[in-house]
Amino acid sequence: MQNGRKQFPLRLSEDLYQALEKWAGDEFRSVNAQIEAVLSEAVHKAGRLQPEETTTKEGSS
Repeated sequence: MQNGRKQFPLRLSEDLYQALEKWAGDEFRSVNAQIEAVLSEAVHKAGRLQPEETTTKEGSS
């Protein structure tokens, strides 16, 4: 693992990959970053992962 990220192989249909590649380009992201963004949004919407909270507040100790 690098930077707390799990690496694993992923197989996609050619059509799905091409759609993700175009979408990623439209948003100036890599395909990997686009897949991560799409999955993250879906997991949050499904209530499977809570959003990260910022623990540092200015003026707090």
